[in-house]
Formats: sequence, structure tokens, C-alpha cells
Amino acid sequence: MNKKIIWGITRGELLMVLLLYILSAFCYHFVVWASIPNKTSEVMTLFGVTAFIDGGGLHYGIFLLFTIPIWWSIFVFLKGTEIWKRLLLHIIFLPIFIFGTRALYYTIAETFGWGHLQGTGQVWDLYIPGLFYLIQFGIFHAYEHYRENQRKLVLEGELRQAALKSELAAIKAQLNPHFLYNVFNTINASVPAENERTRNMIAQLSDLFRYQLQASKSDLVTLREELDFVKKYLELEKERFKDRLDIEIRVSNDLMDEKIPPMLLQPLVENSVKHGLSSLIEGGAISLYIFKEAGKLKFEISDTGVGIKDKLAVFNMGVGLSNTRLRLQKMYQSQIELMDNSPKGLTVKFSI
Repeated sequence: MNKKIIWGITRGELLMVLLLYILSAFCYHFVVWASIPNKTSEVMTLFGVTAFIDGGGLHYGIFLLFTIPIWWSIFVFLKGTEIWKRLLLHIIFLPIFIFGTRALYYTIAETFGWGHLQGTGQVWDLYIPGLFYLIQFGIFHAYEHYRENQRKLVLEGELRQAALKSELAAIKAQLNPHFLYNVFNTINASVPAENERTRNMIAQLSDLFRYQLQASKSDLVTLREELDFVKKYLELEKERFKDRLDIEIRVSNDLMDEKIPPMLLQPLVENSVKHGLSSLIEGGAISLYIFKEAGKLKFEISDTGVGIKDKLAVFNMGVGLSNTRLRLQKMYQSQIELMDNSPKGLTVKFSI
């Protein structure tokens, strides 16, 4: 029942709308039937199929026909538009719905020789469509508000869980940091002088760890600090990949003092290395492009790895990517965009 069919509508939601129309059509037919003093003909029976089609089925079928494009315009095409602007559109759509449905109903009824209200009674064919329009779109807007609240509650729950995990990780990381620094220094000192390369790798690892500890205490860092951290991480990965890893970082110098959340880029770069390139014998390339546009920092992390087919399921595969998505949603109401890189691989885009 929760499987989406079209335009984000689930089977259960579609069934509820159809039940609303069937129930409304029958109520309309019942009122018409009850108001007729002589109920002798088949057309005037309460449960006759012909009487139902003539009395309410056709009328509400036309309502549904007009409702679909109006609903699509307000809830699909203009989904991201402010709610007050979408509500104002009802001033235009309401008279179109009222007079359009009445005109089409009268045309069909007269074509097939079916009766419809005459004289002053025709006012009911203006009042009822107007009332039904307001009721159904009132329900639609209320349901949209309910779904958005439920989505926010789920997101807040995920954010709280992610924040708890981050806090626990930060607490663990801060346990006896001086001891760990001393261990790094001890290992570094024990390495023979001729193994300068190994000593540099240990020093780089120590710098990575130090930055992580500092970042856990800060809400924002400069882009320069974050990029230095990412470069050190990639240098260590390059020791493993050798010539099989190409790295390209394109960032203008005037952006280096921009403030961003710490540890924002490294999980995405690590994801490219771990899931994109590590399984390829020939290795590949990683590029990081940062620029400013319309007052926002734009980030593009690309790799030439194996790529991802199911781009929705990837957020459930690891902690780094899912936590980064949650941080961007909470701090900037920004979304991570995943797309295929050319000629192969994956590109991750977002803005803050």
C-alpha cells in the first residue's frame, strides 16, 4: 500500500481519494433521490447503476477530471513554492473548477438526454462544486502538512541519533590524547633515520588525528584548514596507490578563509577512494572543485571509479555519507546530489 505509483502518490493514498469520491458521489445521489417524491422509475431508484451514474457518478467523475491537473500544478509542479503563493492560486482555479465542471456536466447530460437542475435550482450546481473543491483541497493541504511534519520528525530523530554517535565518537577520541601523541612520537623516534618515508607517514597520521580532535571542538573551520586535512589524507592514500591515484584540487585562493563545518569533505573523498577506486587495478583520479556562485559555496567531488547504480541505497551503506547528508540538511537545508561522472565514476555535488 505504501508503494509509490506516480508523482509520489502511494497506492493507499490513491485508494483513499477514490473512496472520498465514491462516498461523495453516493451522498449526492442519495440527496437527489430523497428529494424526489415519486420514485417509481428505475432511474429514480437508490441502488440502480443507471441512476447512480446519472445522479452522482458522472458529476463527481467530472470533478476528478478537473481536480487532477489542478492538484498536479499545486502539489507537484509548484511543490517547492511558498505555501501562501500556492494558496493564492485557488482564487484562479476555484471558478475554473465550478463553471468548467458545470458546463461539461450539462453538455454530457443534454447529449444523452439526462436531466439536470433548471432555473434557480442551477445555483446548487455552483454551490456543490465550490464546496467540494474547498473540502477536498483543504484535505490535500492538511495531508501535505501532516506528511511534511512526519518527515521532519523522522529527520530530527535521525539527526539526534547521528549527533549522539558523533558525541560518543568525540568523547572516545578525546580519551588520553596526550598518550596517543606520545605513542606517535615514540614510534616515529624508533624508526631508523634511513626510513624517512615511514617517518613522514607517521607524522602525517599524527597531523590527521590532531585535526580531528580540534575539529570535534569547533563548529566551523576555514576552508584552508579543511583542505590541508584532506590533502594530508590523500597523500597517505597515494602512498598506498602509488602512481595509480591522480589528485586534482581546484579552489580559488580568495575562498580559503570561507568558513565550513569541519570534517565535511574528508568523508566524501574517502568514499570515492574506498568505494570508487580501491577495487580497480588501474586505479583512477579524484578531483575536488570548489567555487562560489550566487553567494553560495559550491562543492563537486568526482572520481573515475566504478560508479553507483542505486544512488538512493548508497546512503544506507556507510556512516560517513549518511552523516554528511544529515549535517547539510540540518545546518544549511542543502541536499547532496549524486550523478554519474563522465566517462565513468561518480560526482557528488552540494552547496552551502
